[in-house]
Amino acid sequence: MALPSDGLIMVVKRDCPTCQLIVPVAGALAERGMLNGLYSQDDPGFPEALDVIDDRDLEASFHLDIDIVPTLVRREAGKETARVIGWHRGEWQNLTGLNDLGADLPDERPGCGSLSVAPGMAEELQARFGDTGLQARAVPIDFPEDPIEQMFDRGWTDGLPVVPPTPARVLRMLEGTSRQPDELVGKIPPGFEDCTVEKAAINAVMAGCRPEYFPVVLAALDAALDPDFAWSGLLSTTMGAGVAVVVNGPIAKRIGMNTGINVLGHGNRANATIARALLLTAINVGGAVPGGVDRSTLGHPGKHGLAFAEDENDPAWQPLAASRGIEPGKSAVTVFGFCGTSINNDEKARDADGLTKSLARSLNSFYDPRLAGGGIGAMLVLSPEYWRVFSECGWDRERIESGLHEATKRTDDMIAHDIVAAHDGAGDPTGLTAKFAPGDLVVVRAGGAAGLFSTIIQGWASGPTGSQPVTREVVP
Repeated sequence: MALPSDGLIMVVKRDCPTCQLIVPVAGALAERGMLNGLYSQDDPGFPEALDVIDDRDLEASFHLDIDIVPTLVRREAGKETARVIGWHRGEWQNLTGLNDLGADLPDERPGCGSLSVAPGMAEELQARFGDTGLQARAVPIDFPEDPIEQMFDRGWTDGLPVVPPTPARVLRMLEGTSRQPDELVGKIPPGFEDCTVEKAAINAVMAGCRPEYFPVVLAALDAALDPDFAWSGLLSTTMGAGVAVVVNGPIAKRIGMNTGINVLGHGNRANATIARALLLTAINVGGAVPGGVDRSTLGHPGKHGLAFAEDENDPAWQPLAASRGIEPGKSAVTVFGFCGTSINNDEKARDADGLTKSLARSLNSFYDPRLAGGGIGAMLVLSPEYWRVFSECGWDRERIESGLHEATKRTDDMIAHDIVAAHDGAGDPTGLTAKFAPGDLVVVRAGGAAGLFSTIIQGWASGPTGSQPVTREVVP
């Protein structure tokens, strides 16, 4: 739009007591022929009896960068040379050169917030009237087409509805990070197409993320793209693997992640959307479409994405990220490839040794009792009740992990005959084989306070030729 090149411009709104107070001032400036533009943000009939320009779409307010109303701007040759906000008699008189302007008004009054800076409005106006800087191809959806149905028809979803990634929503998501929109995040498998921060933001919008989640999404993408994670294999295996994201550090509380009741289930927006953003990125950038490269025989609900935060409230517990080399107090994510979950429930164990044996039986049974000696991984999510039993016996993370490693060892004869119980130490076995290779059993702590339950998240192929957990620090 074309703004007056010279003279005075005033921006007001009816829903502002100070704007109503200075109506006589606007009238005086208009009478002297000094007011070349009077814009009203909410009512083109205000102020009455004056020539008002309708700015309800806030285009003029956007181009004038209005934060407060009333605002008086002086322009010369198309450039701003002076500005006053709110009402201060001396400042308005100095800007206009009229020493009697508003003489019968109070000395000063604060202004009100401009409608153009209401929450979410800045990005909307930037998308409508400014240069967004976005590079992704825009796909117009004309009325009466439904954008959500169009995204289903175009194959841009994971089978659930997604949020239409309008330019305003993408700009808002990009506000969640200091990284530049055109920065390359990496090549997304299985098609290994370039993914920029902007494309990641588009998929985070579609997943339902808030901007404050976006640094976690980017950290998880960085981790998933590490060759050790083997994301391409996870996306194409017939075992139907998904991505679990464990969040540690201050950011988990800051974005409101769940660490307690129903921690692995529904009900928390951050938990539900962060890992989903990775799946949508794999679909829309990498081309991971079921029936295409994705050859899952059965799949599982967790393929939509599983994200949760570890419970770090007990200082006796070493958080997962700290155990993997991240400086304590820093925020981090750990990605883990998984193929489903199972529950261990032991109401009888009353000490750490008994609980360890119970967990070992469950761990030895998953996939197949004959599968042992490495090549698989698991993540054990200890509930608070299980942690209470261990902690009362003086066990910490290291003791639990080493205890489970030892307890899942069995004789070759037990493995051959599908016996899931751990070797009890009787006799003189010729050899013992552990279910997991060192480092392939990951332990985290989360869940509700009541219930002697813990969950085993069953991993995908582990080791040098499979998927290994990868941890990354979250940066702003």
